Amino acid sequence: MFDFASFIPRAVMQGIPLLYGSTGEILTEKSGNLNLGIPGVMYVGGICGVIGAFFYEQSVPAAEMSALAAIGIPMLCSLAGSLLMGLIYCLLTVTLRANQNVTGLALTTFGVGVGNFFGGSLIKLSGSEVPSIALSATSAYFSKSLPIAETTGWFGQVFLSYGFLAYLAIVIALLASYFLKHTRTGLHLRAVGESAATADAAGINVTKYKYLATCIGSMIAGLGGLYYVMDYACGVWSNNAFGDRGWLAIALVIFTIWRPNVSVLASILFGGCYILYIFIPTGTNLAIKELYKMLPYVVTLVVLIIVSLRKKREDQPPQSLGLAYFREER
Repeated sequence: MFDFASFIPRAVMQGIPLLYGSTGEILTEKSGNLNLGIPGVMYVGGICGVIGAFFYEQSVPAAEMSALAAIGIPMLCSLAGSLLMGLIYCLLTVTLRANQNVTGLALTTFGVGVGNFFGGSLIKLSGSEVPSIALSATSAYFSKSLPIAETTGWFGQVFLSYGFLAYLAIVIALLASYFLKHTRTGLHLRAVGESAATADAAGINVTKYKYLATCIGSMIAGLGGLYYVMDYACGVWSNNAFGDRGWLAIALVIFTIWRPNVSVLASILFGGCYILYIFIPTGTNLAIKELYKMLPYVVTLVVLIIVSLRKKREDQPPQSLGLAYFREER
């Protein structure tokens, strides 16, 4: 029989990086910026957290490590690295008005290259005989679950067996949804994404909103990379291990129709589809396994077709998405 008690926790852990990435990208796209560099941002967020954790572990014995420092240093490094990526994107697309699609794709390539360079350097510094580096002492703080998880049976296994970053992702997604729908600042942000010229005429600082939304969105996405390394991968970094999770996060944005609160359950669905081949017998046929991995993308295409046919305005992307704003043309 299908083991839901084992499947759901793994689906959740697989989906949390996607939830971080999609929440950050939704905030970014609501400002009219189409940041296809999210995979690179998540990669940089992961490697910056690894760098912080590596040097902290090297300087302090495991028995003397502080929980606050072991968690705080990697998180601050991750946020700083992903913030820098967001600033680079804004400088090119908002200030210099470069093409957003090209800039995003270049940022992905750049982020992966930076991550692989520093990841390879850390592996050499550690003297590891395998092409990876393990930060088990720091990872233990990130992956520590609630104390009652082991004593509450299947309920604890399904709902309480995750590290704090998993619950933080859900809280951030719900807060982002509330911010966009029920606050004045969120309304201004949505106005910038729908029509930057109209928002500018109403006295809204378009440049400020685009910078803030993109940078904060990048920082949220960067935490997805940190979660993948420190919790999902148990503190093990190896180059090119992220796979296509960054692109799945972008697909999740379309699937959820730009609603962060819907992303909470949708990310678990995507995570479940991504690992479904492990729980369904496929024999030795690798082609069938790869077909199962395509399920999230197939589902996204189906939703995109349905939304396009319905033509409801609230289900459409921001009207100015991907378009540079030239104030002189207003």
